[in-house]
Amino acid sequence: MEIPVCPNRCVHVTDARIGLEEAHLMLTIGSIVWGVRDVARAIEFWRAALNYKPLREPSEDWAILVPVTGEGQQMAITIVSSDPTTHQRHHLDLYASDQQAEVERLLSLGAQRVGWRYPEGADYIVLADPDGNRFCVVQKEMEQTGVANPSA
Repeated sequence: MEIPVCPNRCVHVTDARIGLEEAHLMLTIGSIVWGVRDVARAIEFWRAALNYKPLREPSEDWAILVPVTGEGQQMAITIVSSDPTTHQRHHLDLYASDQQAEVERLLSLGAQRVGWRYPEGADYIVLADPDGNRFCVVQKEMEQTGVANPSA
């Protein structure tokens, strides 16, 4: 599949599976979400390991870390009760300017819907890639910064 990037952030797609001549880039990795049992301990570890700092005051069950230098991917830390040997505890939050269109596009590429108990007002949709790895598609404006719903 050939995907040359244009100066105006469009992509020319020649893959017949997608069936589009031109598609605008609408997804970005918003957060790498890391599930842990001890948020405070994880904050201290990842701050030291990556030279990151909290974006804002962490809560007991949720924190966002960003590079001290200001450049790089943000990391969200969320409390989980699952065992890391039996459950996936880490996932990507993909930010979309048009969530529904991106969900449909990802489904056409082989993603699958995941049965999920969504809280009221959830801004994310849980999907799985063709290997079964879960990720979230979060409605965000591309210029907007912030975090996805930590419940995902």
